[in-house]
Amino acid sequence: MPVYAVGEKQPFIHPDAFIAPTASIVGDVTIHAGASVWYGAVVRGDTSYVVIEAGANVQDGAVVHGRAGLPAIIGAEASVAHNCVVHGAVIGPRALIGNGALVLDGAKVGAGSLIAAGSVVLPEAEIPAGVLAAGTPAAVKRPIAGSSSEEWITGNPGRYAALAREHAASVREISRAEAERTVPAD
Repeated sequence: MPVYAVGEKQPFIHPDAFIAPTASIVGDVTIHAGASVWYGAVVRGDTSYVVIEAGANVQDGAVVHGRAGLPAIIGAEASVAHNCVVHGAVIGPRALIGNGALVLDGAKVGAGSLIAAGSVVLPEAEIPAGVLAAGTPAAVKRPIAGSSSEEWITGNPGRYAALAREHAASVREISRAEAERTVPAD
């Protein structure tokens, strides 16, 4: 896994965090116990710091970056899904940022909220706790409690914790020669 200091700014990664071998961790980044950063994700704390709290997951291809004066904070057991961008924003505990969503400078997403896939949370926007927000710009659609979205909020942290343990224990790089074999016929 590429881990880089920028000048005097260097990452602090808890030994119980899972960092995929192709994730990049750069600068003033703190990753707490049980957190996971997945393949191709970039977590960059060069212009401001980044914190990924305990049990949070930053999934494949996501970018988390602090901006001068605006740190990026991912709350405990929050999920930043595939190909998201969190830029100088605060994601509350157990919130879920859906695939491809953008959460921009100074925005705050409340605890237990879900930002729908592809949505854009505009700079300085505040999404309250416990709601589904969707669209561009993201707007509150309904409460999470009692909805089909509730299971994503409650179940995703545990699923990613288990998956991180599996990957930490079993992922290994293989050679191209090992990978090149005949594709089985249907």
